[in-house]
Amino acid sequence: MGQIRQSRVSLASLSLLLFLSIGCEEKIKPTVLPGALSESIPHQESWNSTVTLTDSGKIRAVIDAGYIRVYADMNYTLLSEGIRVRFFNDQGEHTSTLTANEGKVDDRSNDLEASGSVRVVSTDSTRLETSHLFWDNLKRLIHTQDHVRIISEKEKIQGRGLEADQHLQNYRIFHVTGEAKTD
Repeated sequence: MGQIRQSRVSLASLSLLLFLSIGCEEKIKPTVLPGALSESIPHQESWNSTVTLTDSGKIRAVIDAGYIRVYADMNYTLLSEGIRVRFFNDQGEHTSTLTANEGKVDDRSNDLEASGSVRVVSTDSTRLETSHLFWDNLKRLIHTQDHVRIISEKEKIQGRGLEADQHLQNYRIFHVTGEAKTD
């Protein structure tokens, strides 16, 4: 009879322990940094990703970034850890590539602001170098107020301020200094 009582006590103890372990299941809560404002927390994050910007079914630009943070309430997306933007013309042909350390996309207009070692290289090897650049998606133009340098087969031009098409075929530099070859 001692064994029966001991097994009932063991069975009762096991049942109680099982009941308590199921009833006390710890819910996993997302980690939130103390003092972090909800505006500073992105709605979406992505690593080593590609984003395609289109207009009426036509590809306008393809963006590759090491780290992407989307802030939907504020209508912008931050790009960092190296970005590459490939631009396309109306026929869908690749025309130039922009690289930079980081960028910011206005999610309403798809305009891009790029900064940190910004370079744009066209398919004909014309190269633009600056520290900060804006791309207007609607007009397909790039512009900056910062120091710029353009290097092509025919010229090496520097200045402060630039307006250009995204293909670097037509550009205007303000406050120019440089060298040009004449035929």
